[in-house]
Amino acid sequence: MLKRSPLTLAVVSALLCGSLQAEGYKLYEQSVSSMGTAYAGRGAQVTDASLVYSNPAALTRLQGAHFAGGISLVGASSRYSDAQAFSANGQPVAGRSDGNNKLRSVIPFVFYSNHLNERLSYGLGLYVPFGIGAEYDDDFVGRYFATETGVQVVSAQVSLGYQLTTNWSVGAGVSLNRVSGVLSKYKDHSGLCELGEAATNALFGAPVYNDAYCHSHYEVKGDDLAPGFSLGLHGEPWQGTRLALMYQSAIRFTLTGDSVISNTPITGANVQGHPGYLVIAPQLPAIDLSTGKLAAMSQLTEASQLDLNTPASVAFSLDQQLTEPLSLQFSLAWTEWSRFQSIDIISNDQSPSISLSTELPQNLNAPGYIGYIPQKWQNSWSAAVGLSFQAQPKVLLKTGLAFDQNPIRPERKTARIPTDDRTWLTLGANWRFSAKSSLDVAIGRMWMPGVSVDEFEYNVQDQPLYQSRFQANYRNKALLIGMQFNHSF
Repeated sequence: MLKRSPLTLAVVSALLCGSLQAEGYKLYEQSVSSMGTAYAGRGAQVTDASLVYSNPAALTRLQGAHFAGGISLVGASSRYSDAQAFSANGQPVAGRSDGNNKLRSVIPFVFYSNHLNERLSYGLGLYVPFGIGAEYDDDFVGRYFATETGVQVVSAQVSLGYQLTTNWSVGAGVSLNRVSGVLSKYKDHSGLCELGEAATNALFGAPVYNDAYCHSHYEVKGDDLAPGFSLGLHGEPWQGTRLALMYQSAIRFTLTGDSVISNTPITGANVQGHPGYLVIAPQLPAIDLSTGKLAAMSQLTEASQLDLNTPASVAFSLDQQLTEPLSLQFSLAWTEWSRFQSIDIISNDQSPSISLSTELPQNLNAPGYIGYIPQKWQNSWSAAVGLSFQAQPKVLLKTGLAFDQNPIRPERKTARIPTDDRTWLTLGANWRFSAKSSLDVAIGRMWMPGVSVDEFEYNVQDQPLYQSRFQANYRNKALLIGMQFNHSF
């Protein structure tokens, strides 16, 4: 099974690596009022203070001060089946091969907007634009490829909107973004665990088997702060037609923290001549004379860093009044996922320990490298269409259909991110229960084709390493429920 990640504050719990209303690990859950139409027309519709994030230019269209705050509740499941894995020496790995995983989490947001004068408006917001999270059980058969994956970005934003003419406005926002992340997996030391007790003892001619090698675990954690910005255009070229163009910048993070590995073999080459060890061969684990077992280092720690660039995106939206009670919404967005080419974990320690081995030519083959996972993502498109119907003076009904293209090539699917294209159907409603207050509710269901993963390990030159391999089939689905309170002053 997957276990809930400890980083689930707000969003890291995004169903097996971001299978919410999202593409890649980008999240849309900053507005329940937009969720009702599957985020079609977002930034073009003049709705509430969530425009602080979606389109600062449209803030000039709001009357007076506005508050919007809400949560999205996520219920997600992912079934993996027929999973199998092989160690570095090509030996089958024992472990859980089938599972049905369930996850529930909460994603909050809050926004405020007001006017400085007749033309200039401002807004403040706190929200979660990116997130990814998954954690497998320790007996997962693919544990040498992934156990925990977690990235969360929490953003605080200040936005300004300026009314150019009666019909057109521009806007911009500046955000401060905090990212925290964790990656972990069990370490495969050339199949020493899979070799087993009997074969190990036979190889060394003595009962020296050390079960600690089967519990060798690697984890890297880090965090960073970085700025970002957004630009927006909003216009109503003729009555009943509202248009919006929005740009969200890339954000460049360098996460710094520690890489930690436990229970690593101590080879003969590293303790040659040491009186506490018996060396059989330089490349084999030495025997610890104090225990009579194969020698293991309980823990190694090395300062390291990981660069993470969240993608830039451009979106166009339309809000078209068809009849007095009925309007049509449409959105088309492009996201620059091609920036995400690999996960590179590199030492920045003045006294390295882990990288002394992992950087060697027979391993990652690059100075200072501790970890490397190729991604090779490609740019993606998403589209949504929605309808809004004023059923009663105080009740607005909504529905929407969305399609999100997955940026991960079929040959690059991994145990960490086993996702594919998503289709969303949503329903929503806005109930105005007083002259200044209203409540938005929405529900969405996600479908995704079955995903097949066939994953290998690579060095930094993208050449396959060892005989390591993981294969599995995944089926993912999600249900999303949101509620948002709006108030004007």
